[in-house]
Amino acid sequence: MDSLHKLKLLSAQMGIEPAEETECARLSSNTQHGLVTQAVLPGGKSIALLKTLLTSVCERNCYYCPFRAGRDYRRATFKPDELASTFHRLYLNGIADGIFLSSGVVGGGVRTQDLLIATAEILRFRLNYRGYLHLKLMPGVEKEQVYRSMQLADRVSINLEAPNPERLEKLAPGKNYQAELYQPLRWIEEVRKREPSVCSWNGRWPTSVTQFVVGGNGENDLEYLGTTQHLYRDLKLSRVYYSAFRPVPDTPLDQQPPVSPLREHRLYQASFLIRNYGFDIEELPFDKNGNLPIDVDPKLSWAQGNLSQIPLEVNLADRSSLMRIPGVGQKGALAIMEARRVQRIRDLRDLAKIGLNPKQMAPFITLEGRRPTYQQTLW
Repeated sequence: MDSLHKLKLLSAQMGIEPAEETECARLSSNTQHGLVTQAVLPGGKSIALLKTLLTSVCERNCYYCPFRAGRDYRRATFKPDELASTFHRLYLNGIADGIFLSSGVVGGGVRTQDLLIATAEILRFRLNYRGYLHLKLMPGVEKEQVYRSMQLADRVSINLEAPNPERLEKLAPGKNYQAELYQPLRWIEEVRKREPSVCSWNGRWPTSVTQFVVGGNGENDLEYLGTTQHLYRDLKLSRVYYSAFRPVPDTPLDQQPPVSPLREHRLYQASFLIRNYGFDIEELPFDKNGNLPIDVDPKLSWAQGNLSQIPLEVNLADRSSLMRIPGVGQKGALAIMEARRVQRIRDLRDLAKIGLNPKQMAPFITLEGRRPTYQQTLW
C-alpha cells in the first residue's frame, strides 16, 4: 500500500475529531484534494489542516468509535518517519498547511505516545517544519511525555469523551477517567505554571482542548457544561468540543439513534457564554431534565427571563453587562463603550451606525431611560 493510499484510509474517519476553532460546527471538507479540512486557528487564521492517525489499529473498545478493537474495518499504519515525510511533501506542495496528529492505541498509551512524539520530532528537527501541529495525548500518557509533547506542538489535547467517570464507564469501558484522561489535563496546566515557555519549540506553550461525545449514554447538558466550566476556569483549557453522537455500524451502539446537531450547537453556544461572557452554570436556562432548550439560543433565553422586565441602560451598563444583551458580543460591547465617549446613545439608529443589530437588542434595553420603539416578534 503506497503512502497516499494509507493516508486516505487513516484520514477517512477523522470527522469524529472536531479539532480546531470553528463557529459551532464541524470542519468542512476540502473537496479539492480530499485529504484536508479547512480549519480556523485560535488567532483567526484559516488553514488547510490534515487530520490523520499514525495507525487505525486500536486495542481499546470504545463503544462509539469506528476504530474500536474487533471491528471489521480495513486498517493502516504509518511508521513515524513515513508519516512525517508524507505530510511534509503535502506541505511543500501547498496542499496542507498544518497537521492534526492522533493514533489508535497499540501496545499501550505510553508506547503509542512515544511514536507520536517521534513523528513530531522528525517534523520539527529533521525536516525543519515550522507550521501548525496539533498533537494528541494518548490515554495513560506519562507526565514527561506530556511535557515533551508540549515542547513540540502548537496545541495538545486528550478527549475526556464523557463528563464524569460513571458516564465514561458505559461509553468506553476499560478507560480510567481520572488517571488516564483527566490527569494529563492537570499536568498541562502545571507545566504552563511551572516551566518557562522558552522551553517550547517556538517560545510559547501550546493551547489545550478536549472533546465530549454528546448523548452517547443519556447524559444531560448540565453534566457536560458543569465539567466544561471547571475545565475553563481551573485547568485553563482554550476550548471544549462537543461531538453529537452518530451511530457507527458494527459497534455496540449502532442501534442507538443519532443526537440532533442542534443540541451540539446549543452546547457550543452555552460553552461560549461560560468561556467568553462571564456566565455561570447556574445562570443557564436548563429545563427540569437538565437540558438546554433546543428551540432558542441560551443567551436569548436568559435575557427573556432576566432583562425583559428590568432592561439594561445602554449608556450606563459596564462591558460585562452589555455582553449579556442579545446581539452584543465582545466587539459590540467595546463599540458601544467607545461610542459613549463621544456622545450619548439616544435611539436605535445610533446602535446601527456602530455595526450592531438594534432589533435584537431592543426588547432588553433602555436608551436615556426610555424603552426604544420596535416591532415586536413572537419568541
